[in-house]
Amino acid sequence: MMRLQEISPETLDSYVQKSHPEANFLQTSTWGKVYEKDGKKVFYFGLYDDKKLIGSSVVILKPAKRGRYLEIPGGPLLDWDGDIKTLRFFLKEIAKIAAREKCVFVRMRPNIPDTEQHRKLAERLNLVKSPMHLHAEHTVMLDITKSEDELLTEMRRQTRYEVRRAEKLGIKVTYDDSEKAFNDFYDLQLQTAERQGFIPSTRHLILAQHEVFGEKARIYTATLDGKVLAKGEILLQAPEAIYHEAASTLDGRKLPGAYALQWQVIKDAKALGLKRYNLFGIAPPNSPHHRYAGVTTFKTGFGGEQVAYLSAHDLVIKKFRYRFVHLLETIRKKKRHL
Repeated sequence: MMRLQEISPETLDSYVQKSHPEANFLQTSTWGKVYEKDGKKVFYFGLYDDKKLIGSSVVILKPAKRGRYLEIPGGPLLDWDGDIKTLRFFLKEIAKIAAREKCVFVRMRPNIPDTEQHRKLAERLNLVKSPMHLHAEHTVMLDITKSEDELLTEMRRQTRYEVRRAEKLGIKVTYDDSEKAFNDFYDLQLQTAERQGFIPSTRHLILAQHEVFGEKARIYTATLDGKVLAKGEILLQAPEAIYHEAASTLDGRKLPGAYALQWQVIKDAKALGLKRYNLFGIAPPNSPHHRYAGVTTFKTGFGGEQVAYLSAHDLVIKKFRYRFVHLLETIRKKKRHL
């Protein structure tokens, strides 16, 4: 008999590590604890078949003005290619929890490939394609078990040129995991957001990542002659490193500081024994006017594999209210060129 129940963060992490090597930090207790620090209610669920744990999920309650909802980033971690009855059972149980928490919908972005088979599966499960994306539905993955020479060879020629130009110019890249480094990063990200027209994270959320990840969250900084060119927040969650957040200066637009920063992160992640580097977030294919189009050109220049996950889907709890949410988010998506 199947049942969905709350489990300890330690039980969840152990299951994820053993059974879902494809998962990333979004479905670990570390990410859940970040949101707990940010004042959100977080659930850690395990799906059992009799006594066997067959699935898990980190679920975050988001109290948005447009309507409360449950968010499952990069999950739930289930056998999406297995028995559909198991998936239906999970959705039925999570719907009960959402109703209890007075939510309008449940938003999930499973860590499964965006294929025709999975899109049809979502339809069979009565999931609605979300108007908004959720956590890097398209990304670039680098296999950093390769040698540095191999990684350089697989870069786009212009990217390789900029990496080498940064070395010739004497651009320095350092990292810091102090609270001050995260505050300084956020200050620069605010300036970047105003210049480039995007909505940044909150200072509280950035500092929560610093507090929870500890030494596994680093702020990398590229400088030339004391001038800051670029900063990046890097999360280290085995087996991967993640380029999670970025910030840059006007000087950084003219000099290859961002290239130097990425190359140093790759080398450091290799030295730590990590297996892949997740550049975390690019535009969908054939989307030249997408807000991420520029950063897509930059990130794909490092080579690697472009990965597309099944897009975010919603399990509707309150149909009438959800129509309003869907319309509002559709308008926002168009305005933000997402």
